[in-house]
Amino acid sequence: MVALRDLVSHVDTLLNVGAFNDYSPNGLQVQGRPHISRLVTGVTASQALIEAAIDQGADALLVHHGYFWKGEDSRIVGLKRERLKRLLEHDISLLAYHLPLDAHPELGNNAQLARLLDFQIQGGLRDDGVGCIGVPDAPLSPQALGERLSRRLGREALWISGGPDVIRRLGWCTGGAQSMIEKAASLGLDAYISGEISESTVHVAREAGIHYFAAGHHATERYGVQALGEYLARTLALSHVFMDMENPI
Repeated sequence: MVALRDLVSHVDTLLNVGAFNDYSPNGLQVQGRPHISRLVTGVTASQALIEAAIDQGADALLVHHGYFWKGEDSRIVGLKRERLKRLLEHDISLLAYHLPLDAHPELGNNAQLARLLDFQIQGGLRDDGVGCIGVPDAPLSPQALGERLSRRLGREALWISGGPDVIRRLGWCTGGAQSMIEKAASLGLDAYISGEISESTVHVAREAGIHYFAAGHHATERYGVQALGEYLARTLALSHVFMDMENPI
């Protein structure tokens, strides 16, 4: 068991939240009971994940995508009201970490994706550590990279062909980071991977001469929050379960 304030302080420090100018508040978003024994983690604080956390007897729910995003309706109405109502009824705290969880060099989404895909990290795509540059375990064809992504993520990756026959250096950034393809192309990388794709991404890939793979927003961001939960369970003697709520995106 750990005090809620100590858990929040520990994760805030671990992920260096003060270093990021983010789109939503990082850390404690909804305050629940003062002590935590059972932690549930998941990608997005959806109604389905909240109900799963209630069923699991969670004291706290830790996610990558929480609430109170810049530009969203600030009123507590509709879906937001129902989600918050269930958390408050069951005295469950909600912790959310967005860019800090993308960027952590060991537990972050991009570091964990590299581990899953057998990539070696050689540098970052952004100064704040969000996004990576690296190499696969061995040079491979774009077809082989697409097959590896689909097999290991359990979701068919979309491939836009634009680069060389052999991929030796590549970049990646999980989630909605398709716009970073231009940075990857400017660095002379052979391929770039993100979660989502936009209409314009297709044209950039073809015109800039870089392979692009859209591997799924949810699919690419399951691993950081899971690794963080497992780390907290080991270091703070918490009970932890990761809930992977099905999402085809």
